[in-house]
Amino acid sequence: MTKRNWIAARCAAGAQETEHPTRPAADYEDLIDLTVGDPDLPTPSEILEPAFADARAGHTKYTNPIGDLELRQEIRNYYKRFYGLDIGLDETMVTSAGCLGMTETMMAVVDPGDEVIVPDPYFMIYPDQIRLAGGVPVSLPTYGEEGFALNPQRLEGLITPKTKALLLNTPNNPTGAVYSRENLEQIAEVCIRHDLLAICDDIYTGFVFGGAQFTPMITVSGMRERTVCVNSFSKNFVMTGMRVGNLVAPPEIIRAAAGLNDFMMYSAPAVSQRAAIYALRQAERITPEIAAEFGRRLEYAAGRLNRLPGVSVHRPQGSIYLFPDIRGTGMDSAQAVQWLLERAHVKALPGHIFGQCGQGFLRLACTQGVPVLEQAFDRIEAAMASGK
Repeated sequence: MTKRNWIAARCAAGAQETEHPTRPAADYEDLIDLTVGDPDLPTPSEILEPAFADARAGHTKYTNPIGDLELRQEIRNYYKRFYGLDIGLDETMVTSAGCLGMTETMMAVVDPGDEVIVPDPYFMIYPDQIRLAGGVPVSLPTYGEEGFALNPQRLEGLITPKTKALLLNTPNNPTGAVYSRENLEQIAEVCIRHDLLAICDDIYTGFVFGGAQFTPMITVSGMRERTVCVNSFSKNFVMTGMRVGNLVAPPEIIRAAAGLNDFMMYSAPAVSQRAAIYALRQAERITPEIAAEFGRRLEYAAGRLNRLPGVSVHRPQGSIYLFPDIRGTGMDSAQAVQWLLERAHVKALPGHIFGQCGQGFLRLACTQGVPVLEQAFDRIEAAMASGK
């Protein structure tokens, strides 16, 4: 009797045994891990302490499925203070982190066969979120030589009758690029002309450096009614483990996502939502302090990278990552990752896992302090000098 395959087709790839491209991290007791985008800084006490007090006062139950009303009001206040937008309550919804918010958005708007264009390199889970909804991810190439900017002509050339949406992430993971307002206005013209939805992963909005400026697509002329903002408290407020985020979107999309959320999560964690309230109320002070620390790390790491033979990286613009070009070393991304691990005991992510345009690059997460980064680059320089 043939044994039934219990795994659904949508999960087949993830269920397979795969060989890891590098030696196990356990082999190196002195490993420096620059792969994980989880900031090492603690969640600020001015967020935690009042949230803990609220928990002791009874905020440990289900909230309204679309979010604590007080938090949704604070989201409206935040958009008014930072972007000058009057967001309605019916345009807001609290989610259990940005990842679930993005997945629910895709499932709310994408029908089987619909195409969603994604700038490449991209956060690696985007294509799977699109496929889970039955959609087809379509890569929009961006190139380091162009600062990973969005090319409107390239975008227009990818649009077909099946194209429904464009997914944008600025500041970008993994490249660190911050799209200029001018660039976004060019992209907005294409979206409006072809009646496309813009789905924006706005997770690193507070991490902008070197004169760059974050522009929310929702503020660009003509885009208010065709933009979904997927937000998270993970990075701007160092709340990764609290799993809370939110959507800002047209009311019909909020209603559709809320219907999905009823049977997927019901409501985000109540204590995390209380913490999010206090985070938003103090955003003008908390986020810049966190971002300043990451700015120092990025600048330091970029300076060290540009001293390495065959390696170059743009001056940091945004996010908490660097995406150095290592093609001058003669290695591809996977080879460079293996070399770093074996010769310097430094762990990085290969650029090609972020899309075809990431081949020849590495992603380094600056989630370790400058002393640890100094040690990592000292090891890399010594390994290069030895010629081994």
